[in-house]
Amino acid sequence: RQMCILREVMPPGSDTGDTMLSHDGEEGGVIVQGKVEITVGDVVRVLGPGESYYFESRKPHRFRNVGKGDAILVSASTPPTF
Repeated sequence: RQMCILREVMPPGSDTGDTMLSHDGEEGGVIVQGKVEITVGDVVRVLGPGESYYFESRKPHRFRNVGKGDAILVSASTPPTF
């Protein structure tokens, strides 16, 4: 397999941790519900339903639910990490 596709649910206030992630590959996804703050390098964006993202995973990155309810996103990454 060359790709991993996930449906992710992030409870309010959750994030991927204080340490930025970095690994080989590429990531992309779409926000289905809620608001997700995505940091890639020095760029920070808050995305909502219907908005999408794409970046090279070697760049330090982090995800954080900044909304009041669950955030749901569908993501894809290559190579698969899960």
